Amino acid sequence: MTIVSILGSFLLTLVVYALYRVYSYDKTEKENQARIETFLEDYKALKPTRYSYNDVKRITNQFTEKLGQGAYGTVFKGKFSNEIHVAVKILNSSKGNGEEFINEVGTMGRIHHVNVVRLVGFCADGFRRALVYEFLPNDSLEKFISSVDSNRFLGWEKLQDIALGIAKGIEYLHQGCDQRILHFDIKPHNILLDQNFNPKISDFGLAKLCAKDQSAVSMTTARGTMGYIAPEVFSRNFGSVSYKSDVYSFGILLLEMVGGRKNVDVTVENTSQIYFPEWIYNLLEQKEDLRVYVEDNEDAKIAKNLAIVGLWCIQWHPVDRPSMKVVVQMLEGEGDKLTMPPNPFASTNPTRINVSMPARRLNQELEVDRPSMKVVVQMLEGEGDKLTMPPNPFVRINGKKSLFDGKRLTNNMDKFGVGSMHDEKVFVVSGIPSQHLVGVSWSN
Repeated sequence: MTIVSILGSFLLTLVVYALYRVYSYDKTEKENQARIETFLEDYKALKPTRYSYNDVKRITNQFTEKLGQGAYGTVFKGKFSNEIHVAVKILNSSKGNGEEFINEVGTMGRIHHVNVVRLVGFCADGFRRALVYEFLPNDSLEKFISSVDSNRFLGWEKLQDIALGIAKGIEYLHQGCDQRILHFDIKPHNILLDQNFNPKISDFGLAKLCAKDQSAVSMTTARGTMGYIAPEVFSRNFGSVSYKSDVYSFGILLLEMVGGRKNVDVTVENTSQIYFPEWIYNLLEQKEDLRVYVEDNEDAKIAKNLAIVGLWCIQWHPVDRPSMKVVVQMLEGEGDKLTMPPNPFASTNPTRINVSMPARRLNQELEVDRPSMKVVVQMLEGEGDKLTMPPNPFVRINGKKSLFDGKRLTNNMDKFGVGSMHDEKVFVVSGIPSQHLVGVSWSN
């Protein structure tokens, strides 16, 4: 066979493969589009309005003003002919199979609450999909509580109002609709602020619907954003996944509002402050100052109350957390009557919290039970009858199945596991773009 014929065969193979990939992608996209069209036909809602892709281009003035970009799409500012401004989210066609689009339209189309972003319309034009929301000029809460710019601080009374508004919005999702709506991604980035800094919950791409009397929901993979996900979403050993998972996320959000920082911060010099929720619990328990900026005693009282409510919400086990109805009552009530919750970090008899374990050290500790490759070769070359069973690598915690099974997250993180190491249980997260793995460990 000549070089020319070999090269020709190779090129032909490449062309056939490329055509197959194009055909497969096109077929998958058509199936997704058909599924979406079936959903929209069954939806039969007068609102939100359906727009064509040409309408979307006209509304956004050919996508002139970009507001932001996330994992699932890009948001542009738009304007209707009546001068009303909107935010238009163009969904990435390469992300997912249309599930987020169906979730968003199907969920938000039935929601009408002052503390939830209103879905004005949507576009499902061929393979192009977009969501049209009311425009909120003050961006997200994240910008105001994580900024080093002191001029962006909203003040404690406004933060209290925002916390109450978010709580009422989540309570509405849990109790105010025909079906209970579980958000599964409550975080500062998904809380948008209107011109008066009233909070509105956004981004329902990970939401699930369930009956109001349904005590638990099934879930095949963990969903949400690392740092805000309730323990039971990763492991049923902590309890069932339910509306209490949103309560946990709200508690983390509250503590972030109080501290003005992320709840895990490996940049602080004092290692006791790395995991903020435990640090703030210890300060409250010892009746010490919270070490946050306050102007007077009233501000200090608000900060303390928000922290206490947040700590109630992040109890490890769902059964120990209040419902959002109770959370609203706690935020509206007299702060002097709030009591400290049980220490959520002592429920498993903690001895230390280690949230910044160098990857090299962790690898060394995990490798102690593995044979060297020299021994592996000897084992493979030897007599199989002489091989003995190794210790169970799937360690048991309190007599239950190991959690160190690398459950995959849906929101751009890699893996999360829970296992045992030197008689300590440890949460491990990989996929962090740094030299550290983030974990929380505690002993028996």
